[in-house]
This record gives sequence, C-alpha cells and structure tokens, in this order.
Amino acid sequence: MLSAKDIVKSYGALPVLRGIDVDIKQGEIVSIVGSSGAGKTTLLHILGTLEKADGGELNFEGEHLHTFSSKKLADFRNRRIGFVFQFHHLLPEFTALENVSIPAWISGESNKVVEKRAAELLARLSLADKLTSKPHQLSGGEQQRVAVARALINQPGIVFADEPTGNLDSTNARSLHQLFQQLRDELNQTFVIVTHNEELAGMSNRILHLKDGRWEA
Repeated sequence: MLSAKDIVKSYGALPVLRGIDVDIKQGEIVSIVGSSGAGKTTLLHILGTLEKADGGELNFEGEHLHTFSSKKLADFRNRRIGFVFQFHHLLPEFTALENVSIPAWISGESNKVVEKRAAELLARLSLADKLTSKPHQLSGGEQQRVAVARALINQPGIVFADEPTGNLDSTNARSLHQLFQQLRDELNQTFVIVTHNEELAGMSNRILHLKDGRWEA
C-alpha cells in the first residue's frame, strides 16, 4: 500500500533520517518506537506528506507522491490520509459532529451526506450522545475518539497517529488501543503509529525500532 525508499532528511547540518526504507501493507497496524530525537515524528510526517524529504521515494498504491506539487499533495492528503495527534487539535467553537465533518466539507461533499457519515462514525465510536457537544464538554478520551472519527471521515487508505495516547490516562489509552484493533479487524483500516506506549506497540502487527535516523535490528 505505502512504500518509502531511501528517505533522508536533515535540518541544517543535523541529519535526522539516514536512508529509511519501509513498506506498509493494507490492514496492518505498524508501530514506530524509539527514544526522543530518533526521528520518529519526522518520519511519520514525511510518510503522511506533511513534510517533504530531502531525498528518496514515497509511493502510495502506485502513485509517486514525491513527484506531486504542493497543491496536488494537499488534495491527496485530505482525501486519502487521516491523522490523529496527541493533543486532538479539535476546534473549540465547533461541535463534535462539526469537527468530524470538516475534512469532508473541505473535499466539497454535501452537508447532508457528510453529517450522516460523521454521525455514524461517532456512533461506532460510542459517541452517539455527544454529537452536539463541544470539545470542552468532552473528556480527554472522548476528545481523542472524536479526533479518530475525524481522521476516518474521508475513508482514508491509511491513518497516521503521533503519540495518540500520550495525553490519556491508562484506561482511556487501553480503550483507544482496542479501538484501533477493532477498526483494523472490521474495516481493514491501516494504521502507522508513533508511540512510547509499550502496551500499544505490543498490540500492533509489527514494531519498527528507530535509532539515530536508522532502523535498529
């Protein structure tokens, strides 16, 4: 599904990624682990097209993403990729339903179709009674589930998650781990997750260890 070859990235004179190769298959959960400064988030951002590598190739289902213009890449990212971040990044003035709907609205879909799909996603994530709640009215775990629904609204091929349980207590973290597994099993959803959480990593199909910008054997 997603293939990266010889990805390199530096910030000034500091090399962060030193020739990364990786292949992600549809329907698997892949966790990327490593110490702080290993390059995990940078790699996740490059795989998710949020940043451009200094060199290397990035291919998604036969499309050569490293050749795309910024505008074409932004459109591709909104339609085909979902993101979940540690701090949710929900817009405080919007309801849960509206926050989930935003990526699909950007794609130009009709409000009626989008809101129906958003409500179904929130119900699947046990938030059917929170559609009109704003972020400050939700618990941390509920906010993160809204963020997961938002990541799924455009039915992306792959979801990237950067420390998704980093701001959750152990109960909510475990619940989110189980949700990822459920979405993989029921929807064949693909996840690439950067995490320090050993329990989450242990529930993945594969664990990749990054050290000093390279895979560690």
